[in-house]
Amino acid sequence: MTGHVTDIWRYPIKSHGREALMQVILSAGQTLPGDRVWAVAHEQSGADGSEWVPCMHFSRGAKAPSLMAIEAQYDVALGTVRLSHPDKPDLLINPDDPDDLPGFLNWVEPLMPEGRAASARFVKVPGRGMTDSDFPSVTLCNKSSHRAVEQALGRPLAIERWRGNLWFDGLPVWEEFDWIDREIQIGNAILIPRERTDRCLATTANPETGLRDADTLGVLNSQWGHQDFSVRAEVVRSGLIRIGDQVKVL
Repeated sequence: MTGHVTDIWRYPIKSHGREALMQVILSAGQTLPGDRVWAVAHEQSGADGSEWVPCMHFSRGAKAPSLMAIEAQYDVALGTVRLSHPDKPDLLINPDDPDDLPGFLNWVEPLMPEGRAASARFVKVPGRGMTDSDFPSVTLCNKSSHRAVEQALGRPLAIERWRGNLWFDGLPVWEEFDWIDREIQIGNAILIPRERTDRCLATTANPETGLRDADTLGVLNSQWGHQDFSVRAEVVRSGLIRIGDQVKVL
């Protein structure tokens, strides 16, 4: 049984915007290109870009749901990111340019809840994206599992809540959880899922409005006894992936 790729997403600045792609070239041992290139360290964070650190060091959707409504456009050649939010004018920045930091901090400040540590600086770790795993990972998401959550909640959900990289359809519900440490071919690339993705409050926020409006964690726990969705995979063979490509277990 094979599935097929339905969506490809990247998140240039961790927790600060999403961007849909039609195709991508994955490289062995790397995150999806342009994904979580930067993260936004808050004022209490010790992150300095010298090494990977956990998400608690960064401003993120679990603590600031309004961030979930940001969309992004990353111009790799220019190094710029255009950020859009339904309640804000667009902002064009180069996260590597210190002169652009004040404008970004002013732009994002109204989106942060009162009492939270303020955003302070961009952090970038050369050679890998700032994913939530301590290894460079790509998240694989199952549309069938998503529909099961929708059915349990009794309402439609945008897939953007899950902030996944590669989405596939045509395979059974929770099939992806059986893939741990198995080779999965997607397009010309081969990935090995290493762990299930444990989920946080970010998924409760509507990606159109940035408001919390769905108890995704509660329904995962009550219906299936966990709060996992998708798997984090390691790329072991480089290759091109396009919308419509087959997904199969080797």
